[in-house]
Amino acid sequence: MADPFEVRMRFTAQLQHLNASVASSQKAAHYALKYRDMDEDLHSCILEQLERNNMNNRANIMYFIEHFCEMATKEDHAPYVRMIQRDILRIVDAVTPPDGSGAANVKHVRRVLSGLQNKAILSAETVAEINAGLKEREAHSEHLDLEADEGQDNKTKAKSATPRGTRGSGMRVDKRQIEQRIEEDRERNKRLRESMWTVSGDDVDEHGKFWDEASDIGEDDFLAANEELMERRQMAMAN
Repeated sequence: MADPFEVRMRFTAQLQHLNASVASSQKAAHYALKYRDMDEDLHSCILEQLERNNMNNRANIMYFIEHFCEMATKEDHAPYVRMIQRDILRIVDAVTPPDGSGAANVKHVRRVLSGLQNKAILSAETVAEINAGLKEREAHSEHLDLEADEGQDNKTKAKSATPRGTRGSGMRVDKRQIEQRIEEDRERNKRLRESMWTVSGDDVDEHGKFWDEASDIGEDDFLAANEELMERRQMAMAN
């Protein structure tokens, strides 16, 4: 019989060390499903870590939640999914706080929400309602631009990825968090590109499956990319 305290501590450590890789999310999800008899306690760990860690870690946990719900559905453990559905607003508030400090996470939250909708975990109405509320948070004056052009090296990116609208605000950003976020976003974008182009040329069904799996890359993603481009142009003109 596993010690509940030890299980909780190990799961918490896995959440704290999540990164942009799918493997790290799957490892944590497998662990939680292994100890599904403690589902309520382990779900509370997810909420606690979302509300206690830095914004980079919160974004990683958000992506973990999508993998977790998918795996819990496949293993027919509905309680985990129901708890995520019940607390989705609290989760979104933790990853993108109303004060705007998590504005850089908005597009990541939208991607995950879209994925949860495509997997029939969240309804279209719920996702639309949440996305509507995210607009103000994305446009908040304390929006941190933690991404930069991939052509720059990390040191240059860390200097260029400075807080927008934070001069005189007293808001400080850890350089290591910026560099970590840049690398993790680069990894996620790389996987998105790979998922768009990795198609079997010999299997028509595989081609159709590809489009189904890539359907979470929608109009919102292109709009977000265009908004970022416009913001960078405005910043360049201002300087």
